[in-house]
Amino acid sequence: MDLNDLHDLRGWLPRALGVAERWGGQFGPYETHDAHRTDPEAFTEAFDRLAKRMDHNYPFFHPRYAGQMVKPPHPAAVTGYLTAMLFNPNNHAAEGGPATTEMEREAVADLAAMFGLAAHVGHLTTSGTMANLEALYVARQLHPDRGIAYSAECHYTHERMCHVLGMEGHRIPADAHGRIDLDALESALRGGRIGTVVVTTGTTGLGAVDPVHEVLPLARQYGARVHVDAAYGGFYAILGRADTGGIDPAPWQAIAACDSVVVDPHKQGLQPYGCGAVLFPDPRAGRHFAHDSPYTYFTDSDLHLGEISLECSRAGAAAAALWLTLQLLPLTPDGFGRILSANRRAALHWSDLITASPDLTLYQRPDLDIVTYFPTTADGSLSSVDAASDRLLRDGMTAEADPVFLSVLRADADAFVRRHPHTVRDAEAARVIRSVLIKPEHEHYLPTLHARVAELAAHARA
Repeated sequence: MDLNDLHDLRGWLPRALGVAERWGGQFGPYETHDAHRTDPEAFTEAFDRLAKRMDHNYPFFHPRYAGQMVKPPHPAAVTGYLTAMLFNPNNHAAEGGPATTEMEREAVADLAAMFGLAAHVGHLTTSGTMANLEALYVARQLHPDRGIAYSAECHYTHERMCHVLGMEGHRIPADAHGRIDLDALESALRGGRIGTVVVTTGTTGLGAVDPVHEVLPLARQYGARVHVDAAYGGFYAILGRADTGGIDPAPWQAIAACDSVVVDPHKQGLQPYGCGAVLFPDPRAGRHFAHDSPYTYFTDSDLHLGEISLECSRAGAAAAALWLTLQLLPLTPDGFGRILSANRRAALHWSDLITASPDLTLYQRPDLDIVTYFPTTADGSLSSVDAASDRLLRDGMTAEADPVFLSVLRADADAFVRRHPHTVRDAEAARVIRSVLIKPEHEHYLPTLHARVAELAAHARA
């Protein structure tokens, strides 16, 4: 959201207030209670302190921020969220948010169609972590005596959730590109102790896409289910399933045949935190969440969203924000796909620039839009790469003029040497620089960004 977006919001936010005022006016006047009232001068003073504290932030909106996978929400998401937030709906039960419950069903159906699901049951969540927990909970219900297999490069939430659910976790090595190793996976599956295999379409470290199309038949051969963690990369199914943008379609087209999938609209989907989603292609999966409540679910509804969820209260405003966004940016190559295509073009172009640079070395060519690289050092040792990466990161963030904001990824020695065999292995690991080009504005800003990062890299290794 750039300064032009903020200008747009100046027109839309008063209209959001008008929606609540118009709707509320039909119920007649009433006297507000003194307990709610605050002194205007005290409010002003407190707000000024809040505004000052917000100065302590990073410029997530600006392309000079190329660190973590964060960016401001789209103006449509902000407008939708605020409009609904003034009603404060709770999408746990239809009576808590009649309008936003319907919006959630429609938005979730759009997400399911994005993955090619012919049928589905699912809902929004507060995060990918909660969405993955629900998917693994169903995995445990179906195979209570069997564990979960996940790649060493997957999100750490899977190992944690195995502990939460009391399930055995099986950590599978990754191959030289950061994808789940198929030989190691088959070896683990032969033991008969794995009930579900987790694949990731866009790891949060490298953005690597697991070969879903190869894992799926392998898992089925051993009677195992497949769960897709697409929290970060899931929106790339728009390009992958359409076989456009130079993305291998095979992993994305295989998702529809898997048993569950998770995606985070608050990452690539332009939504405010927190907005995740979990989807099951088999609607019968909802039975694993069956429960009753003595004081909810009393209105007519085919299915209350709380009846298919581990979570109870959930903000209906999140559903309104996503719904409104998808009305304007449909999940098609010509809609949302234009954003993703720009992100990936920027990542691939920067990889080419880094490859040609004397000051930087590409760690791994990106599958999606995460670029990993490090300052080229004289001795090529892990310790010197680690020190130079740390200095580049800190010098960029603290520069008074022309700062850049990056992030780091810790690569263990084995993974590093597999990609760069001539590395001097004098440490157990090394940090490399990691840039998530999650904003399409990076495509235009890339020459400026690359020049500045290369300058800092030259200084960092001096």
